[in-house]
Amino acid sequence: MALRYSTRRIGIVVGPRAFGMTMVEVLAVVVILGLVAATLLAGFSGSFGKAKRELARTGIGVVVSKLELYRIEYGSWPSNELGLQTLSTGHATPTQSYYLNEDQLVDPWGRPYLFVTPGPDGHPYEIICYGADGQPGGEGEDADISSVSLRDKSNAP
Repeated sequence: MALRYSTRRIGIVVGPRAFGMTMVEVLAVVVILGLVAATLLAGFSGSFGKAKRELARTGIGVVVSKLELYRIEYGSWPSNELGLQTLSTGHATPTQSYYLNEDQLVDPWGRPYLFVTPGPDGHPYEIICYGADGQPGGEGEDADISSVSLRDKSNAP
């Protein structure tokens, strides 16, 4: 009795022949899946930039509300020398209404929000985030975000 070795391909058996995928077919599927993944990743990367800008707007809003509480309590705005550190550890305690954690004074790109008093156009102060590039000016994700521009947009009809 002789041993027989089978050279069957893995796949679906229909009738007397077995159907499977060749290496070229497998590689074609892998390439197509890679192209689909790259397309989706490119689409989502723009959403991440928009999300960071929205987080920066929200962060500026939180800082503005705490500055208002500081002014109510002390009758003046923090000085330019201390800036936003006035609201944080070392100058305020967690039990004070205007207290903010150190990480709340940092924009989504890891840079501290800037505090300028007096602000432009007669505003008492301005809080600025320079966007993704960290430089004044810019467009899109690199555009500056300012408490003054946010206030003006919220008061628009």
